[in-house]
Amino acid sequence: MELLHNERVDDLQRGGLRLIQRTDGFRFGTDAVLLSDFASPRRHDCVCDLGTGTGVIPLLLYGREPTITADAVEIQPDMAEMASRSMTMNALEDRIRVKTGDLRQIRELLPAARYDLVVCNPPYGKAGGTLLNPDESKRLARHEETCGISDVMAAAAWLLHTGGRFCCVFPAPRLLELTDSARACKLEPKRLRMVHSFSGRAAHLCLLETMRDARPGLTVEPPLVIYDAEGVYSTEMRHIYGME
Repeated sequence: MELLHNERVDDLQRGGLRLIQRTDGFRFGTDAVLLSDFASPRRHDCVCDLGTGTGVIPLLLYGREPTITADAVEIQPDMAEMASRSMTMNALEDRIRVKTGDLRQIRELLPAARYDLVVCNPPYGKAGGTLLNPDESKRLARHEETCGISDVMAAAAWLLHTGGRFCCVFPAPRLLELTDSARACKLEPKRLRMVHSFSGRAAHLCLLETMRDARPGLTVEPPLVIYDAEGVYSTEMRHIYGME
């Protein structure tokens, strides 16, 4: 497949799956890998990824469970086009469909109550609270410029059938905001895992699973520690990345 001058192909280390990324724009990070592991797709799940960016999360989910089908929504036309080419490169264009659109208009894009699993790696930068990145693709991926967490929850609630799951990764200091937004949309928090860079340090990320129209009851899982030492992944992280 022909690439643009500012693009490269990366091996995802998942059964030969590959991803096109820009050398001068937003590229996926550890949070996407953690979310795809945490979400644990089930056989034949119908999945939607909100704000898919490069399309890495649906590819990683497919790498874990190749029976899934997925729709991936992305607001930036150039990113959506690049993600579509990644699906074609992997011969998955009929299984993972990329749609250009704004998740705030989700009712015009995708049908209600169709999905078993919705995932999102939303922008972390709170509107008005962080310095904006001058690069548009990085700015939209990292800052709440086009949507906030309440918009994401509303979209997920529209897409999920009763008992369907929504999973996301978010800054740990904003956990209460996250759970409040979820419950306001009838997405009940069911599973929580805190992510720490090193043992003994405060969590910097959280992984949350909610369920549509579920009864209250939250399972707090053991913490996930990324590094044993500076630059040295923990045993669990090596397992998540497929290093062992």
